[in-house]
Amino acid sequence: MPASTVYEIHELKRRYGQGFMLDIPSLIIDRGKSYGFVGPNGSGKSTLLRILAFIDEQDEGVIRFHEGAADHSTELENENASVTMLLQEPYLFKRSVFENVAYGLRVRKVKRDVRERVNESLSMVGLDHRTFAHRKWSELSGGEAQRVALAARLVLRPSVLILDEPTASVDRMSAQLIKETINVVKKRFLSTLLIASHDLVWLHEVSDVILRMHEGLIVGSEEENYIPGLWNPEPDGLWSKTLADGQRIRALRPPSPHSIALLNATSTIVTTERPGHLSAQNVLTGRLVHMYTFENSESVKLDVQVADLSLNTTVTRAAVRSLGLMPGMNVWVVFKASSLQWQ
Repeated sequence: MPASTVYEIHELKRRYGQGFMLDIPSLIIDRGKSYGFVGPNGSGKSTLLRILAFIDEQDEGVIRFHEGAADHSTELENENASVTMLLQEPYLFKRSVFENVAYGLRVRKVKRDVRERVNESLSMVGLDHRTFAHRKWSELSGGEAQRVALAARLVLRPSVLILDEPTASVDRMSAQLIKETINVVKKRFLSTLLIASHDLVWLHEVSDVILRMHEGLIVGSEEENYIPGLWNPEPDGLWSKTLADGQRIRALRPPSPHSIALLNATSTIVTTERPGHLSAQNVLTGRLVHMYTFENSESVKLDVQVADLSLNTTVTRAAVRSLGLMPGMNVWVVFKASSLQWQ
């Protein structure tokens, strides 16, 4: 296991309820990177993160953490100290802010520099210790409570920080402060971050890698769109999936009618007018929802809502300018049937 690897996962499985199963054949998490996890509710994001936080246990498979195999029967004491998770709903003890943040240090019998570390952690989440340290837990707003809960994780200086929907119940200012905190944590502690969020704009700003989940599977990276069946045969030999508004996506023959197709974001063309005289079998209309730009990159990522399907595409900054692209516009997404690859 390379020194740069934090987690190495093989054949991980966890079963829940009526047929749902988290199934991760292989996954490598590298040190010091931020990994964003996206997907619909019930896709397995929280389940995977809780297993990687050593809160829940897998039914099958191996998780190698740093240089050892980790499970609940062989878990090393220092693993709990170096991995911490912030849940969507912040849980605080009925104590002062200071005691909430210091709790993890006291449990681990850390006695040196407790006050300094608590004050530092509060400062990192944008809370002045002189104002907040002695406040009661009940005197905090929702955004402040979430930031105190985050400070209680940062005080441990974790090697892995796991965040499950950290901005779901906070205001815009708190979401911005959490983003800034995440970037500081990466630089100061060299922490690895695993983050699940439905706030795609926010998640793009804090993630180095984005992984997509669907029905317990990691179905691709942020560069890939996943398009589940049902696929039906067409008279010309192609197969098609009908969207909610009647538009059809055409593909080459799938392994089965229920197969998942992957479409790379770079395999599409975006235009503001319906194109003509093209050999591409897929010409779909939709609404441009989001645009993501990144420093030191000429690429711009777009989210286009096509009926009940969200498609990610990539264009250049020059194309954005020449087409006058803006969120809310109606656009056309064009790609070949052969661009779809089967999962």
